[in-house]
Formats: sequence, structure tokens, C-alpha cells
Amino acid sequence: MNFIKKNLSNILFFAFIIFIFTPMGLPVRATLIKGVSYVTTRIFNMEIDKEERITLSTYDWDLIDINGENVDFSSFKGKVIVVNFWATWCPPCVAEMPAFEKLYKDYKEKVVFLFVANDDQKKVVKFIDDKSYSHPVYYQFTEAPKELQSNSLPTTYIINREGEIVVQKTGAADWNSGKVRDLLDGL
Repeated sequence: MNFIKKNLSNILFFAFIIFIFTPMGLPVRATLIKGVSYVTTRIFNMEIDKEERITLSTYDWDLIDINGENVDFSSFKGKVIVVNFWATWCPPCVAEMPAFEKLYKDYKEKVVFLFVANDDQKKVVKFIDDKSYSHPVYYQFTEAPKELQSNSLPTTYIINREGEIVVQKTGAADWNSGKVRDLLDGL
């Protein structure tokens, strides 16, 4: 008992480190990130000013859906598109998925959603099945247009009908917020 009293702070510190930096801590990290992202999304505007927007130089990008079917990005030209690069091992990605699922369910008839996974297909399928998500998942077959390339996960783009990138957000956000819904309604 005396040993535990003397070393309690060390034991708690190591337990915290193990919990936070191992897969066991993923749900906790995701929850903490979700809380922060919800606050920042409601405070800050994610929309890029009109004069600073860049337009996609090409729609030449081939994707493969989770069932192995080819999808040509150019078939979405002239539509509002949400592109989200994510992975199952990424806590911010996991944190924003519930909000994306709600947004997808409400906007899937009006907006093209491309959830591009950077992960092992078996892990992605298990993750989607375990969470009962219905949103579509894709893998890159060819490299994305240069305007949609990022080295960070998650990264999300919202593209208007003219091919302009209206939102480019790195990190988690509340994609089911009123601001995002108003933006999509306006596009």
C-alpha cells in the first residue's frame, strides 16, 4: 500500500501516456477532438473569400469505390462536391465522421460526397460496418488534381458548380453545423 501511495503520480502518468498513445485511447482522443472542432467550427468561418478561391485545373481523377467499381471524378463536373480525405487510424477523422454521416443523409440527393480513404480496405470496411455508416467510401486509383492534394488528414474540400474550391479545411470540424448547411444550401 505504501508503494502505491509513493508512486501513484508515476503510475497515473504512465497509464495516461499508454492510454493516449495507443489504439485503446483512440475513442477518447476522437471525443476530445470532436468537442474542440465543434466549438471552432461554430466560431470561425471556413468559407474562402470569393477573390481568393482557386478553380480546379482538371477533373482528371479516377477513384475506386469500396466495391471495386471505377468512378470518374469528371462525371461530377458541374455539381457541388464534398471531398474528404480520411483514415480509420486518424483520431480527428474518426471524430468528424458522425457529423459527416448526418450531413450525408440529409444532402446525398443534392451534393456529391467523396470520402477518400487512406487506409487498408479491410479496416475501412470493418470501421464503416461497425459504425453503421452509409456514406460512400472511395480509394484513389490515380492522383488527385493538384488543388486537392494535402499531406494532412483529415482534409476536406467543398467545390461549387463552377469548380471553385469554396472550403479547404485541414483538421476536424463540425460538418453538420448550421454554417455548413447554409453554405451547401447557397451553392
